[in-house]
Amino acid sequence: MKTPQTLPRFSATFDPHSISEIRRAAATGIYDIRGGGAKRKLPNFDDLLFLGASVSRYPLEGYREKCGTDVVLGTRFAKKPIHLKTPVTIAGMSFGALSGPAKESLGRGANAAGTSTTTGDGGMTPEERGHSSILVYQYLPSRYGMNPDDLRKADAIEVVIGQGAKPGGGGMLLGQKISERVAHMRCLPEGIDQRSACRHPDWTGPDDLEIKIAELREITDWEKPIYVKIGATRPYYDVALAVKAGADVIVLDGMQGGTAATQEVFIEHVGIPLLAAIRPAVQSLQDLGMHRKVQLIVSGGIRNGADVAKALALGADAVAIGSAALIAIGDNDPLLEDEYRKLGTTAGAYDDWHEGRDPAGITTQDPELMKRIDPVMAGRRLANYLSVMTMEAQVIARACGKSHLHNLEPEDLVALTVEASAMAKVPLAGTDWIPGQRY
Repeated sequence: MKTPQTLPRFSATFDPHSISEIRRAAATGIYDIRGGGAKRKLPNFDDLLFLGASVSRYPLEGYREKCGTDVVLGTRFAKKPIHLKTPVTIAGMSFGALSGPAKESLGRGANAAGTSTTTGDGGMTPEERGHSSILVYQYLPSRYGMNPDDLRKADAIEVVIGQGAKPGGGGMLLGQKISERVAHMRCLPEGIDQRSACRHPDWTGPDDLEIKIAELREITDWEKPIYVKIGATRPYYDVALAVKAGADVIVLDGMQGGTAATQEVFIEHVGIPLLAAIRPAVQSLQDLGMHRKVQLIVSGGIRNGADVAKALALGADAVAIGSAALIAIGDNDPLLEDEYRKLGTTAGAYDDWHEGRDPAGITTQDPELMKRIDPVMAGRRLANYLSVMTMEAQVIARACGKSHLHNLEPEDLVALTVEASAMAKVPLAGTDWIPGQRY
């Protein structure tokens, strides 16, 4: 009889997941498609800690000393910059990937919290515009739902070059989610799978991007801030080129960011973690003399106020949340576990977004399932979550002796691992050593 010490072990290379993927590929002849974000363990903000104030610095009293949280976006060229009460914004998630009631919920929650929401691919819905006091219109390679009149109705325009979950690749929307309404908005045949383009059809480089930004400014009479969104791959050079092209705001999306649907090989193996991307992006802005003049929004795996505070301490001006916002309004609720199991998944796995059968009514176009989400209640939940994130970030900033979230700085941070220290360019805890830096 074998003892526990002598039981066979799986190969570290050919683990159970790798073996099952080989078998699935061999049986089907197609690659795997799923929604959600990267599931592999990646360096993240948990690998950083704040140095609270004591003698060398004094903390602020929360009950009588203010700590500001507001942020202004688009101050470079726009006549009407956006003023937000919190640096936590809602990332672009399309109508099509999400239901109409889900988009309304996001608008309601963001509006109550004094922040912005973003359209995503597929155009602007009346529900979203009607309940979002500040709405960013995404201008994507697909041009699905692109409408110049809606573009002018927006408060800012986000030119999407890439997304963290799939930089260099286009998105997917399977036929079961292309309802009559989605098909009409996107000018697509109903019920047929669609695949978005991986690059814009009318430009091939940064010079063309500059022309496109100028065109968008003319269309909107130079009123709207122009964002440029990039997937995190080569952040130093991508940020520099976007700034030179005339962007007011850069949106940097790390590989932990989710997606409605794409190849799993993209989600898990393309791009870099947000932790590794922020400092090169900030360095690029600093080298151009544009840090804080061109605002930096970062996204991809932001979960709580500590993540917000750490992103801002590393040099970002604001963050965007997507997956976390969906969780807040009720997606993958454990109360629906039995129904998720019927789909071959489990609550919290977040791999069923592309199927269009979400029991929570959020990532679906099924009329009966959509009835399950109450936009008023869901919006209130999102507003509560945004409020908590903001207060958590304030608590940390006060503990570091800062009167505004934007006064947080790299000097307030240390790293727990050599990898995080090298990526974030902050000292390894208990030392003054930053790997890779010359002394």
